[in-house]
Amino acid sequence: MDSSFEHRRGTATVTLRRADGSLLDLADVVVEQRRHAVALGGIGFDLVALAAARAGLGTSAPGAGDGETGDVFGGSGPEAAADLVDLWLGVFDTATLPFYWAGFEPVPGRPDTARLLAAARWFRERDVAVKGHPLVWHTLAPGWLRELPDDRLEATVRARVGREAADFAGLVSTWDAVNEAVIMPVFANEQHENGITRLCRRLGRVETVRLAFEEARAADPAATLVLNDFDMSPAYDRLVEEVLDAGVQVDAIGLQSHMHQGYWGEERTLEVLERFARHGLPLHLTETTLLSGALMPPEVEDLNDHRVDSWPSTPEGEERQADEVVRHYRTLMSHPSVEAVTYWGLTDRGAWLGAPAGLVRADGSPKPAYDALRSLVRGEWWLPPTTLRTDERGRVRVSGWAGGYAVSSGGASATFDLPAGASELEVAVEVGGG
Repeated sequence: MDSSFEHRRGTATVTLRRADGSLLDLADVVVEQRRHAVALGGIGFDLVALAAARAGLGTSAPGAGDGETGDVFGGSGPEAAADLVDLWLGVFDTATLPFYWAGFEPVPGRPDTARLLAAARWFRERDVAVKGHPLVWHTLAPGWLRELPDDRLEATVRARVGREAADFAGLVSTWDAVNEAVIMPVFANEQHENGITRLCRRLGRVETVRLAFEEARAADPAATLVLNDFDMSPAYDRLVEEVLDAGVQVDAIGLQSHMHQGYWGEERTLEVLERFARHGLPLHLTETTLLSGALMPPEVEDLNDHRVDSWPSTPEGEERQADEVVRHYRTLMSHPSVEAVTYWGLTDRGAWLGAPAGLVRADGSPKPAYDALRSLVRGEWWLPPTTLRTDERGRVRVSGWAGGYAVSSGGASATFDLPAGASELEVAVEVGGG
């Protein structure tokens, strides 16, 4: 564990030029950080309805209520969501949008494309990167998929993957291509078999993963494709190995960390990171939660089985959550393989399983964990607007956490990326104006 975070920091000599090519020498310039090189994200579910409404679209999925599950991903209405915008943008730079097939296309041929496109554009206009979750998953597969014969089932799944990857190319830069494949061949919910499980039993896990990755990559070669799972046991480790040995091109390994039964702690977290880092791929902590209320009993095997009438956030739980959020993010950033962290839910309002896992209370007020995380990622690990003076050769020396930066002078501005560990990297940045 590198608590100095030197592998996350960089120093660069930045040469500034005017639009006419002359050096911007002996001038005051303002340099500020815009984003981290590591994606520090949150789910954007709460803001979908707001973005859709501002684009003149409906606030629920087409066909919601007509199919079996409708608009399953929850989220806040436009008015409630408006109160969350500044809080969301104040700590996150990457948004995960919901592409759960049952809610995205509750009726065949009526996908929720327009609303999700509006949401993706809304985030991109605010310099937020966008991720889609997920393309293939047995849970929340649409009920109508069960009725298809095997040949049509496979063709329909392929078409679904390709359609979404193509429609959102240039907006959604990362996809959870397959979610929770470790249990996919054996999963069936209490009421009925689902189409994805049947497909996986016929093709096998590796070939189902290949189907999703190859169709998504063909539709959008620039996208980062993630294999994602909640199972941190050796079973997932073996699946990753099998998938890579089969020649499937995986861009990142997704690790879920829903800590409803208690914080993992530094030792376990680092053990998990080390175990999956051996595959040589970037690690994305795709779904992180820490509770600010009572913990789920340890004997519960499937988190979905724990249902309570009320699950409040408590003062003592909020203090614990704030401490654990900081410890967890510090531990993740200490490991060089970690390239993305997504916190699973800004607010307790509509939270998964009703758990008090949000950084913001249901009434919209920030918990201590929100303030603690913001102080970390936009304070301790952040370069605020800083005035520097160029030398006679138009140079300034910039040091900070790797990521995106902006520089401005006299009303003109430009951007540049500060890489990690580049102590003397020269970056020519053109600043407009004379």
